[in-house]
Amino acid sequence: MKFYTTSFLCILMVAFTACNDGNKKDNPATVEVASGDDVTQSDSKKPTIGDVTFNDPNMAIVFREYLGLKDAMVGTNPAKTAAQASRLMTAFTEMKADEAAVTAAENVMNAGHMDRQREAFVELTAIVEQMLEGEVASGTIYKQYCPMAFNNTGASWLSNSSDIMNPYFGSKMLRCGRIDGKIE
Repeated sequence: MKFYTTSFLCILMVAFTACNDGNKKDNPATVEVASGDDVTQSDSKKPTIGDVTFNDPNMAIVFREYLGLKDAMVGTNPAKTAAQASRLMTAFTEMKADEAAVTAAENVMNAGHMDRQREAFVELTAIVEQMLEGEVASGTIYKQYCPMAFNNTGASWLSNSSDIMNPYFGSKMLRCGRIDGKIE
């Protein structure tokens, strides 16, 4: 019995050792950003978020903060939504975006209630979508649309994934929507 236990432990050690071959892949260099670490430099020295590579590092930061805002709205968290809108407003200011962009982010931040934040998010999305035109070096940003938002008038949002995660309804109708366009 002792032989089997010892043999089992030896096999287990060999299995763990074999899985850790010591070859570590080099990670891409990280671009210095506010407090996130998902904007990286690709081999071509262009900033990347997921599979999307941007021409301008500032636009990559703006899009990262926009995605954080969208995700806070998906989670139906008004406080986190306001905080993310503040971060997006800072990113707009740092890239010297026009006043309409800063004001749109400020409107989400100051809305107070989730319903009003979602209403302000519609205008913000349109502004970010315009800013992204011509800034995507490779990859795809998905324009997604929920026809049921705002009493069936519909509303759009942007995502770096084709998976639908609806910021206008959160968990109530998380998967309600469709891909309505692409920015490539």
